[in-house]
Amino acid sequence: MTLDAQSSAALMPYRALVDALRTAAIGVSEGNIRCPQRQVLALPAGGSLLSMIAKGGDLAVHKLVTFIPANPSRRIPAIQGQVSVWSIDNGSHVLTLDGATVTGRRTAALSMLGVSELRPARPKSFRIFGTGTQALHHVEAIAQLYPEAKIAVSGRSRRAAEDFCAARAGLSPLLSASHLRGCDEPDVVITCTTSQDPVYEAPAREDCLVIATGSFTPAAAEIGAATVLASRVYVDTLEGAREEAGDLIRAGVDWPGVRSLSQRLSGEGSADSAVLFKTVGLAAWDLAAARVAVKNLQAAGTSSA
Repeated sequence: MTLDAQSSAALMPYRALVDALRTAAIGVSEGNIRCPQRQVLALPAGGSLLSMIAKGGDLAVHKLVTFIPANPSRRIPAIQGQVSVWSIDNGSHVLTLDGATVTGRRTAALSMLGVSELRPARPKSFRIFGTGTQALHHVEAIAQLYPEAKIAVSGRSRRAAEDFCAARAGLSPLLSASHLRGCDEPDVVITCTTSQDPVYEAPAREDCLVIATGSFTPAAAEIGAATVLASRVYVDTLEGAREEAGDLIRAGVDWPGVRSLSQRLSGEGSADSAVLFKTVGLAAWDLAAARVAVKNLQAAGTSSA
């Protein structure tokens, strides 16, 4: 069974994804999920072909996607591909999910897990940098999990932010372009851009959680060095971050002081200072998303029988 983007999204609600990601993060730290570092092959014009595999005690997944930064200007998705899901028990194919949808939704859900674990107080306001697909997934996740929170969006231009918000006005009545008043000092900042240079350089604040999701190459950085160095830093994967987290690499971060989300879930470290959560992606997160999709697909099959 091969599902399109809409059908894939319907099987992966954000609240369930957050819970599955929490379980997966613990599974990675305990060795119950195996996921080698992804393979990346360069494509023309700054593009990449990415191959990611993971296995747990129930399922195995292989995500094969392309990333072409210039595609949005051509009205083509920047990420295209698929996630194949297999049974560990007998090796049979279970289903294939839309790769861009899995990537977008599990990345936004991972940010929401970061919010719940790294910011003790429930946020009342978010600011998102970016007006692309990843920004949309984050707006959807915030609107579902924090419906009372203001969401301000900043784009490459004032017009881009306004057009984005106008097109998604139905997602939240509290969505607005960030040049408008009402969200000048947000509780959570999330960067969702493909920028090679920092888009957020505000001083680190103890009452503001910064989450960087867009860049995943050593040369790209969405967050300014001063902000990085003044923050307690958490990452989704220590091994991956050392190779791909340009925000941290370019800032010359003190790597022994960097902690993984899994360590935070195990009680290590604290979130009592300015915190930066940097994510670069891990196949374990795709496995978590696949688990949610398979469970809901099976439930739908049972209910219709």
